[in-house]
Amino acid sequence: MLRLGQRLANLQVTNWRHLGPSTATASWRTATPGRLAAWLAAVCTGLVLAACAVNAPNLPPPDTTGSLPTSQSAAKSAGLSTPATTRPGKAKVVMLLPLSGQGQLGAVAKAMKQAGELALFDRNAAEFDLVVKDDKGTPEGARAAAEEAVREGAEVILGPLLSASVEAAIPVAAEARIPLVAFSNDRRLMRPGVYLLSFMPDQDVERIVAYALASGRRNFAALLPDDAYGQIVEETFKKVIGSVQGNIVAIERYSRGGAGTLEATRRLGEALSGAGTSGDGSTVADALLLPGEPETLTSIGPLIAYARIDTTRVKLLGTAGWESPNLGRDPTFVGGWYPAPDQKGWQTFQERFAKAFGTTPPRIAALAFDGVGVALALSGASPQDRFTPSGFTRASGFQGADGTIRFQSDGAVVRALGIYEVQSVGARVVEPAAAAAPAVPATSLPRSAGRPAQLN
Repeated sequence: MLRLGQRLANLQVTNWRHLGPSTATASWRTATPGRLAAWLAAVCTGLVLAACAVNAPNLPPPDTTGSLPTSQSAAKSAGLSTPATTRPGKAKVVMLLPLSGQGQLGAVAKAMKQAGELALFDRNAAEFDLVVKDDKGTPEGARAAAEEAVREGAEVILGPLLSASVEAAIPVAAEARIPLVAFSNDRRLMRPGVYLLSFMPDQDVERIVAYALASGRRNFAALLPDDAYGQIVEETFKKVIGSVQGNIVAIERYSRGGAGTLEATRRLGEALSGAGTSGDGSTVADALLLPGEPETLTSIGPLIAYARIDTTRVKLLGTAGWESPNLGRDPTFVGGWYPAPDQKGWQTFQERFAKAFGTTPPRIAALAFDGVGVALALSGASPQDRFTPSGFTRASGFQGADGTIRFQSDGAVVRALGIYEVQSVGARVVEPAAAAAPAVPATSLPRSAGRPAQLN
């Protein structure tokens, strides 16, 4: 597991929503390199019990052949149509996944392969050929798999999953002048012809802060992890607040482990109580940004109360890592707001996956489903016109398991995010996910006191 953690330390998927089923508490949306390594090690040692529901015991051993027909029998038994036999003239798409990765990595890759196949079964894929290749979860393996894909005539590459593997595959795709759609949100990888399909952390922050501003909140504080993810959140937070002339009362950063979180929360409580009060005795801050995932928030919740931060006056704001049916068990978070995609699409995908393959998919499997869906949507054009930059960035976008997807010209993905309010059990929608639109740079937000532009 340690080796798996070391490999995933390069994943840079700071929005990796759930590695396990939707009911698990483990979140992939805030998993930065070092944290993801430690967290995945904890999965296998039982430290994160809810995440142990990840489907490794129920998933078949990794299939490294890349042959699509392996799951056609499952699809047929589930009542799904199967893709036509390969013939010349089909659009050829190759997906790179760490199928032979050790432990949980291989299990997740297997589920992503199945999710990609499910996208074919769900749609008319008569002119589409999907081949899945094993990149072994290493840069060397990814480069070799990409070179093989190019030799075999791939028109687009989906994946890889790990950031270092994506980086190794990019030059191969670029030399062959074929696009690469990576299962990553590492902005360092963006360049012409490379599209990132995973969720972007800055869009989470833009969406929730914009909603809070629209709801009348003007004075903000933040409690952030002192890591790469926290830096992204802080930069976006400052830009959005500054662009609308909001006020940042305090920002505290905490290191993981030891007394770091306790001390940061205590300092934040002191800063808020000493920042001045309004006539009714409330603190100046009326909103507190607290990004994180359930296993981290579970330990922070009691500290918020200990620091005497009154969450009936200071609205807690989260990121999509808050998405958990059990977060409201701690009354500290009840009433807090967070952004997330429309849940109906994921629920439908989850049900169809379980029917076809007999197991609940890990949350990240939806990325493979979406990637194949994007390729399918573009495959109907003539060979010289499909998979072009204008196709990927088309204004109408694409419909995925997590709602509407749009790619910007720089390769970043924009997804539609709704706003949810934590309840004692589950959450309720307070603002539905609007149709995704090109993200508005924080610096272009209006400075009026009215409703700011939607940043979803």
